Amino acid sequence: MDHRIHQVPNHHALQFPNVQKNKTNQTTTSFKDVLAEQQSLKISKHATERLNERNIHINEQQWEKIGDKVKEAKQKGITDSLVVTNNAALLVSAKNHTVVTAMDREEATSRIFTNINGTILIND
Repeated sequence: MDHRIHQVPNHHALQFPNVQKNKTNQTTTSFKDVLAEQQSLKISKHATERLNERNIHINEQQWEKIGDKVKEAKQKGITDSLVVTNNAALLVSAKNHTVVTAMDREEATSRIFTNINGTILIND
């Protein structure tokens, strides 16, 4: 009997069968995207200051309506939008779900808005 240790060549080592995972046709959505969809509309510090300075008041129901429309715009590929209501104009980042700045309607009538790719009109 031979008491030496014999090495097994690599090609004779144990081979495990290839297991294929079942692929589904589900689209993967990142956690960040799902979280952003569930969060309400955020208002930047700058926009908060402008709302206060310009004495613009938007009630909770209007904010919800604006938030819903911004979500809808995001689903259509809009990243930056102008939201026009009866008393205000808001620049909103649909990508970040954040109000960037705000002005009253009179001030907005003499402005040129750039870097937006969508407009949302909301009648209160």
